[in-house]
Amino acid sequence: MDNSGKEAEAMALLAEAERKVKNSQSFFSGLFGGSSKIEEACEIYARAANMFKMAKNWSAAGNAFCQAAQLHLQLQSKHDSATSFVDAGNAFKKADPQEAINCLMRAIEIYTDMGRFTIAAKHHISIAEIYETELVDIEKAIAHYEQSADYYKGEESNSSANKCLLKVAGYAAQLEQYQKAIDIYEQVGTNAMDSPLLKYSAKDYFFKAALCHFCIDMLNAKLAVQKYEELFPAFSDSRECKLMKKLLEAHEEQNVDSYTESVKEYDSISRLDQWLTTMLLRIKKTIQGDEEDLR
Repeated sequence: MDNSGKEAEAMALLAEAERKVKNSQSFFSGLFGGSSKIEEACEIYARAANMFKMAKNWSAAGNAFCQAAQLHLQLQSKHDSATSFVDAGNAFKKADPQEAINCLMRAIEIYTDMGRFTIAAKHHISIAEIYETELVDIEKAIAHYEQSADYYKGEESNSSANKCLLKVAGYAAQLEQYQKAIDIYEQVGTNAMDSPLLKYSAKDYFFKAALCHFCIDMLNAKLAVQKYEELFPAFSDSRECKLMKKLLEAHEEQNVDSYTESVKEYDSISRLDQWLTTMLLRIKKTIQGDEEDLR
């Protein structure tokens, strides 16, 4: 069946579902089980939505899932309603990101009301990702990652909470909210230090915190590196700590060539990602006397 055939079938299902809903509101249906007609209508709306999905009509699919979600609420089936709102959100993601967010927020309201915070946290991440990639509103993405981290922490899912917090820190630093980023990197680094499995990653978090300090002020960075070495002796031997010391030295001497050489040397062994490159370039500009622009 081609797409137009699937759409036609989906439209017929929608009409059938609407008839069921209307019939459920009649006087006799009220006496003789109107709710079973609404249950049938829910199923038919979901079938119509899936037909629209097959036809790649994402908005129509989203709308049909929303209709099903509203009817599930009417029947007090909270879990089914939330699931339908999530299905609607996933369909809208492909056509209308803002409407996808609205549907996911409706699902989150229901899940938090039911005390299902882990699932709510997962959907906050989905919303954050839409803000990151589709709507490019980083402040809102940060807010949803923070909310997700809060819910995960409340449920003792610390590694999931940390993943969200690291996203927040990365974006906060890009937005020049350095202190916020530092607090997170230090907190996650300190937690990682005490875990045999995560110990190795602690040096990366302290390195990132030190770079954020460096973006604020060189002396701050120097003191931070000393503090991290005392806190986590393994940091002293890391390539990241050695790079920081070389960069601090180059900055003190106002030597751009030495700074660039140290970064190149590090990059030849451990490739710099976009975030590290951005931070290192910001610091480099302060050597060239553009300090005012970086605060």
